Amino acid sequence: MSVPEPPLSDGVLPGPPAGLGAGERTPGLSDASPDEGLIEDLTVEEKAVEQLAEGLLSHYLPDLQRSKQALQELTQNQVVLLDTLEQEISKFKECHSMLDINALFTEAKHYHAKLVNVRKEMLMLHEKTSKLKKRALKLQQKRQKEELEREQQREKEFEREKQLTAKPAKRT
Repeated sequence: MSVPEPPLSDGVLPGPPAGLGAGERTPGLSDASPDEGLIEDLTVEEKAVEQLAEGLLSHYLPDLQRSKQALQELTQNQVVLLDTLEQEISKFKECHSMLDINALFTEAKHYHAKLVNVRKEMLMLHEKTSKLKKRALKLQQKRQKEELEREQQREKEFEREKQLTAKPAKRT
């Protein structure tokens, strides 16, 4: 591949002037890099660029596609794992709530047993108070009867004493 001579650009000569030898400085040129004018001097063929790009793509594209597919599979697996993890978390929450429900039922049984005991005690106390009221009523009736009998006895004794006391005789 031959490189044609570049045209003059910006008034700069492509080579040294006729009066200068190799290695001598050209008056008026700065100390620039030797690669500075190389890009401008190089003409690129489109076909070569296409072939280089195709070669580069053909070399790296299969690996990139495999990497892309592997990343897609990993992403899909990660989504599946996240879904599974969410399901397991919900199962644990259900188990925890079941434990809470079981605790509530146990507590409800405990308080139901207490309620039954309180009801039994109340019935027993009601029976005892009923018996005590009946006994008190009987005792009261007995005392009243005894009191009445004593009163009647006193009246009899008073009548008897009254009859036994001497009465003045009536004069006729």
